[in-house]
Amino acid sequence: MVPLGTALAAGCYNANMTLVEITYELQSPLTLDQLRRLGEFSNTYGLRRFHFDPSENRLSFEYDASRLQDTQIVHVLGQATIAVARRVH
Repeated sequence: MVPLGTALAAGCYNANMTLVEITYELQSPLTLDQLRRLGEFSNTYGLRRFHFDPSENRLSFEYDASRLQDTQIVHVLGQATIAVARRVH
């Protein structure tokens, strides 16, 4: 038998999520400091993961759209001094 708190915690994160992936082309390659800041951003409520493709200079995020908006992601990228060239569709 699984304790009630454990069962609720395990089910809460996945219930009613609207997962979205968004990709941005960056104006310049990421620095180590910017990567560190992205690691801090990963603690933001609703963000599931990110992926940086250095060969394409693109940064992708998977997030819960019921908790975050793409404008909030762009705002946090700006706070991390990561300049976005454009959103890639």
